[in-house]
Amino acid sequence: MRSPRTRFSNLFLASALSLAAAAAFAADPIKIGVAGPFTGGSSSMGVSMRDGVRLAADEINKAGGVLGRPLLLVERDDEAKNERGVQIAQELINKERVAATVGYINTGVALASQRFYQDAKIPVMNNVATGSLITHQFDSQPENYIFRNAAHDSIQAPMIVEEAITRRGFKKVAILADSTNYGQLGREDLEKALALKGIKPVAVEKFNIKDVDMTAQLLKAKEAGAEAVLTYGIGPELAQIANGMTKLGWKVPLVGSWTLSMANYIDNAGPGGEGARMPQTFIQEPTTPKRQSFIINYLKTFNPKNARIDSPVSAAQGYDSVYLLAAAIKQAGSTEGPKVKAALEDLKAPVEGVVTTYSKPFSKGDHEAITANIPVFGEVKGQRVVYAYPDDFKKASEVRVKDPNAKGALTATKK
Repeated sequence: MRSPRTRFSNLFLASALSLAAAAAFAADPIKIGVAGPFTGGSSSMGVSMRDGVRLAADEINKAGGVLGRPLLLVERDDEAKNERGVQIAQELINKERVAATVGYINTGVALASQRFYQDAKIPVMNNVATGSLITHQFDSQPENYIFRNAAHDSIQAPMIVEEAITRRGFKKVAILADSTNYGQLGREDLEKALALKGIKPVAVEKFNIKDVDMTAQLLKAKEAGAEAVLTYGIGPELAQIANGMTKLGWKVPLVGSWTLSMANYIDNAGPGGEGARMPQTFIQEPTTPKRQSFIINYLKTFNPKNARIDSPVSAAQGYDSVYLLAAAIKQAGSTEGPKVKAALEDLKAPVEGVVTTYSKPFSKGDHEAITANIPVFGEVKGQRVVYAYPDDFKKASEVRVKDPNAKGALTATKK
């Protein structure tokens, strides 16, 4: 039997440890901005990204935070509007005093907003927006504060073309792209990748956000003899393409950017959306222990409909972006922007993520964490995204890591 003195000592020790933990978290939190569209047509991407970010921040805080300080997320809905993104950037920098910001779903919003972070010397981790220009917007400046852990369009466009032209043998393809920066920059990348194969699209058509009738564009593609349609847009309008094809009784394959995996494409297109293929950095399958843990925790925490993450890619990349920033802040021993940027450019320890294990993901001249060897093709099947090719699924337990020499990416240039 323990003596009263022993019991008192144990109680004192437990109290001291509790007080120490409380004192550690009494320190000022590290504010991280989270900017994305949490309402509107892009919201399935934005909410999934935000929830992945929340999951990572919660895990980090439960493990003691960063530098003994908790992460505090400062979330703002940019509504996929450039002007709203600009307002939010200024608020997060000047009022909230964030140490860094993660997010950006829409290429146009990123390009309009991130110049304020560049001027303020505060890092931005683009975790979803894929426009090729994003990390090159400030190439003319001596320092660059813009990073990304998503597969940019100079990776995706050649993959789309390789799938349609080389793997599936189509000779006549049409391009349908939305009128945003995302759609039009992506269209340029597709045309460039097709030209490298000696192919010119038989039709190149544009549509606007919230368009509900794609008949005119589809008829032009059909009359031109298109054997496949290559797309650059987001879920709601992509669904209208699939629905329009169904109404016309014209069914050719849809091969497009990663956004064909969005829930509001899959659900709104219904049976007509089946078979669409797109590059993916993450498919909701427990192919590694890290991915299994992430999927279980995400589903348990957020309880999405049909146990399906609305945008698995957005969720996984959002999650990983927080761990990358946390590793840089820890290595820098500081939340000062220049020090965090320098740490990101020379991360000493690997960061295990859902998409990949990030070993030296960035350097001073390379702010892209994802290379062309990492994404695989997904396919809409049974109202969810699965691996398009059995071989990719068989090898999915082998984590694909960054390879700057990986073939298949266009050179990301200013546009």
